[in-house]
This record gives sequence, structure tokens and C-alpha cells, in this order.
Amino acid sequence: MHIKIGSRKSKLALWQSRHVAELLQLDGHTTEIIELTSEGDEVLDKPLTSIGGKGVFTKALDHAILNGEIDIAVHSFKDIPTQLLGGLELGAILERENPADVIVCRKGLDFLNSTKGVVATSSNRRKSQWLHRYPKHEIVDIRGNVQTRIEKLKASDWDAAVFAAAGLIRLELEHEIGMTLDWMVHAPAQGAIAVVYASGKEYLRTSLQILHHKDTAICTLSEREFLNELNGGCAVPVGAKVYIIDNEIFFNGIVLNSNGTQKIEIALHRSLNNAEGIGIEAAKIALDRGAYKLISSAHNG
Repeated sequence: MHIKIGSRKSKLALWQSRHVAELLQLDGHTTEIIELTSEGDEVLDKPLTSIGGKGVFTKALDHAILNGEIDIAVHSFKDIPTQLLGGLELGAILERENPADVIVCRKGLDFLNSTKGVVATSSNRRKSQWLHRYPKHEIVDIRGNVQTRIEKLKASDWDAAVFAAAGLIRLELEHEIGMTLDWMVHAPAQGAIAVVYASGKEYLRTSLQILHHKDTAICTLSEREFLNELNGGCAVPVGAKVYIIDNEIFFNGIVLNSNGTQKIEIALHRSLNNAEGIGIEAAKIALDRGAYKLISSAHNG
């Protein structure tokens, strides 16, 4: 079968789409990649929250599926809204790369021991967690693809910028990593690639199953459950990390206010056989502990 794959034009997006294409070709399919531009790629001088937040990187591809221009869209799973556009379904979730957050530094790590650090990120989740740990540091906004953000950092007087490890690894830029932020709870579904297709096209769903990684799906869907139950999005400082060890599933979640002065942390674990609903349970615990107030402050702040 010939499959038309929709992709954003960035190097990382194209890497992900080519990876999906190669796996489908190994299963006997022919493919072509159709490059499209998203709103999030075009508007680079404003914070993501001011241009719509949810779906700014996915809408163009999603509409192309519904219009019949492409068969599937390949996305970073963390960019997909927790509620899919009507008429679309998740076809596959690929095995996850390292989901951690990392920093790329301009001149080393000495700034971590200073009260005058300047760190770049467009993510409220990263901002709040950084300020919780380093309350005297300044956070500046940064937009653009991976390479553009590295270039902006090196041309600036900032100390560091926060990135997803997965993107740097996939683009063979691991040498740029100054430190892995083991203490920072990553975004729900960070590091995973997801494939979306049009509802009702069962032949596509069947073809995409070769891409699907069960454990990654369990973990990332649980993380997204947490975000969805909290009614969160890219504007809200919410992190979730789920992992599996020896038939046990572990959930770590965090909700913060916008400046990182308040946080709620949730830690759960249970048998993998009882994994269903762990993200919802964690969200309910967070809400009982006052998460709604923190989320509201982030929306308003």
C-alpha cells in the first residue's frame, strides 16, 4: 500500500517522519512525505500560549488528513492535544526515546551556583520547575526549532536553554547537552512519536500496528490522562513521568503555579496489570490537594 505521510518542515519533524516511513517500507509499503507548515512554525515572535497553545503544531496536518491530502500525520506526541480533532484517531505510538529535559549551556555550568543565572525556555512547565529550584534566576522566552534555539543561545548573553533530550539525540546533537535535569518532571508524552489517521480507515490502523510499542503507549497515555483530567495544556505547569519496572508501573506527577513558589507532587505505583486509570487517579489526588488553584493562577498569570 502507498501511504502519504504528512510532516512539519523542521529537521526534527522530518527525522521523525522519515523514521516512520522507513519502518513502513520494511513492512512492504511505499511512502511519500508531504511537508506542511504549522501555525507554531510560522509565528515565532510570540509565546505559544498567545497563539492558541493547544494544537498549534498539529492543526495543519490534522486538517490535511481530513481533507484527504495525506493519509497519516507524524507528530511529537507531546504536541498533540489530549482531545483529538473530530474524525481523527491515534494509529500508533512508537517506542520512546529518552524523555528527560536537559540544558544546553553557553559557557558551562558555573551559573548554577550563582543568583544571576539567565535560562531560556518557552515552556511554563520548565519555567516553573526551574524557578522553584533556582528562584533568583531569570527566565527568558525562546522560540524556534532545535537548531535555531541553539544558535540563539550561543549568540546571546544567556547562560543556558532547556531542551528535550530526545530531540537532541535524534538530531545527533547529544554533544550539546550540558546536563540532564533529573529533578525536572518532563512533559506528558515527551520523547514519544505518535501517528494520527482518519477514523474509519481500518486498513491504515492495521498497517500502523507494526509501529506501535505497548509499554510506551501505557506510559504516555497515562501521562496524558493526568494532563487531560486536570484540564491542562501547554499554558499550565504540569509534568508527568510514568515508567515500568518488573511488571510494576510508577507514576510521578507535578503541578505548580506560574512562578514556581507552590507545587503539588504525586507519586503512585501499582501492578502493571492494574495500570488502567493511574493518571486519572493521580489527577484526582492533585485536585484534592489544591491543584485547581495552581492551574487557575497559571492560566491567569
